[in-house]
Amino acid sequence: MELAEKLKILSDAAKYDVSCSSSGSNRKNSGGIGNASMSGICHSWSEDGRCISLLKILFTNHCIYNCNYCINARSLDSKRAAFTVDEVVNLTINFYKRNYIEGLFLSSGIFKSCDYTMEKLIEVAKRLREVENFNGYIHMKAIPGASEYLIKELGRYVDRMSINIELPTERSLALLAPEKKIDDITKPMDLVSKTLKINTFEREKYKNYPKKNLFLPAGQTTQMIVGAGDIHDRDVMIRSQSLYDDYSLKRVYYSAYVPVRESSLLPREKTPLLREHRIYQADFLMRFYGFRASELLSDKKKDFDLRLDPKMDWAIENYTNPIEINKASLEELLKIPGFGPRSARKIIKARKSFALTFEDLKKLRISTKRAINFITVSGKYYGRKFDTKESLRDLILDRESSEQLTFF
Repeated sequence: MELAEKLKILSDAAKYDVSCSSSGSNRKNSGGIGNASMSGICHSWSEDGRCISLLKILFTNHCIYNCNYCINARSLDSKRAAFTVDEVVNLTINFYKRNYIEGLFLSSGIFKSCDYTMEKLIEVAKRLREVENFNGYIHMKAIPGASEYLIKELGRYVDRMSINIELPTERSLALLAPEKKIDDITKPMDLVSKTLKINTFEREKYKNYPKKNLFLPAGQTTQMIVGAGDIHDRDVMIRSQSLYDDYSLKRVYYSAYVPVRESSLLPREKTPLLREHRIYQADFLMRFYGFRASELLSDKKKDFDLRLDPKMDWAIENYTNPIEINKASLEELLKIPGFGPRSARKIIKARKSFALTFEDLKKLRISTKRAINFITVSGKYYGRKFDTKESLRDLILDRESSEQLTFF
């Protein structure tokens, strides 16, 4: 098979892995320069906000597993391909020299065995680092079920590693991917987490810590599918919370379910992207606003209201009385709709000198549009009157729908 054909097949098969952020562009070259529709170029972002272009491909789409949700399942009649180590290394270096990319995102189906596939990925990373002296960004997907020593070996050469959990509960994994075990996924995560802590301790202890001994400087991530089978948003958020708590993950990525094969266990329609968006918003609340998964959703309310962002949804569900901003703690202020960390800290800093009024909030350039029904300022309530939580929800939905109509 020609290299160009392999590249077309294996870059297309890689698009379902969102552990690396993607631009989603399909702009083709029609006589100008550049081409964003081919060759699996995706975009990720560094901590300082720079956009990094990555070559995003699978090493192979052959797979020994038959997961119900996966486009690479062995029972599917699809065109298969596999790169050689030389081909991946040469593609990466040549694309880099032409300034198409700044790094590599490499995943793979499981070919022959977990360890065999991991050995091939390690060989690619090792060749790039030690033979080609490539110091660009490398993100690879570790293979669940691979030996511990191979996980550690890969971590020496790549910047970031993703170990995709795919489904949030043991029941859903057993139903949709019966050949996989949850322990095969969480054990490597635990190993990576502990090794990262040891590595951090050693770097702090020794000033001249060898660069070659760095282990995953950009940490580890994972991915979960949203809407595959009988899975609620609460299941996804609880699993995410445990992953952040137990394994110190940098990010959990979410992928709206897309039906790539027929199965009685899976929905026929793809999951709305809005549902994926709401889960990303909830994930942000857990990471930066101090929310817990158990607060955002409950046994009674297992899914987010798609009409409202999760913070507003939570504020309505948990409304008792408006919060006085001159007395509220930082944690309380962060849970008020429309107030972010910067606004909350501005309020706390300013009220040390004097009691804030509504006019003072305007002078501080703090928007109260979304917060107005949930706060009092120096004892005064400036929002609209309502009797029940349901009427508050209707009031806010009416306001947001009218704002959208005005905008468009």
